[in-house]
Amino acid sequence: MNRQTVNVLNAPIDVISWNTSISKINRWAKAHESRYVCICNVHSVVTVGQNPEFGRVVVEADMATADGAPVAWLIRKYGFIEQQRINGPDLMWKYCSQATEADVSIFLYGGTPEALEILQQKLGVSFPNLKIAGAYSPPFRSLTPEEDDDIVKSINESGAGVVWVSLGCPKQEVWMAEHRGKINAVMIGVGAAFDYHAGLISRAPVWMRNSGLEWLHRLCSEPRRLWKRYLVTNTIFVASVIRQYLVNGFKF
Repeated sequence: MNRQTVNVLNAPIDVISWNTSISKINRWAKAHESRYVCICNVHSVVTVGQNPEFGRVVVEADMATADGAPVAWLIRKYGFIEQQRINGPDLMWKYCSQATEADVSIFLYGGTPEALEILQQKLGVSFPNLKIAGAYSPPFRSLTPEEDDDIVKSINESGAGVVWVSLGCPKQEVWMAEHRGKINAVMIGVGAAFDYHAGLISRAPVWMRNSGLEWLHRLCSEPRRLWKRYLVTNTIFVASVIRQYLVNGFKF
């Protein structure tokens, strides 16, 4: 399948549908190809321009989807009017609903032990035939080389075709890039998806998600932790889009 991307600020984001994204992941997973997928919201695309290491990680990703509604909207302004928002929590849930048909098992990496326990229970109830090959809650510190070797071995020996990574941005993206070529599976960074699906964090109502206001819901839920991410990076995003418009002249 040919890959088509659009530069949203400095981040190459795939022009891709839900069906095609899941189909690609399935193909890679069944072949146990070592790949990684970045789910990019406004914070991600702004960080690409501010952090060279993170920028390299996103540029070199095998797939980068439009997570944030503003990112998807901007792609539509370039003429790809059917571009949808392909976000982490929904991608994880949609994929798990089809993984049994593809005979692909999954591995859960990240989150707290509590979140992983609840998440596995909920996945088991929602998708009784889903194969969960394993789960691991890493410590907040960096793993030692020996610990890292052990988890890589554990994932590979589990037979998982997809590894869902919930470490938060940019930690999860850097981790995936460092493990491409080591882990024989598709790694997908899904941010807070584990906590959402475990019911530990409430997700914005559908109307807020569809209106591009999920960030506001999260900000109100965790203002101390997220105020800078959303208020500062959203402002930078808007200013950068206006500057890009003035330079490139894309039509609104």
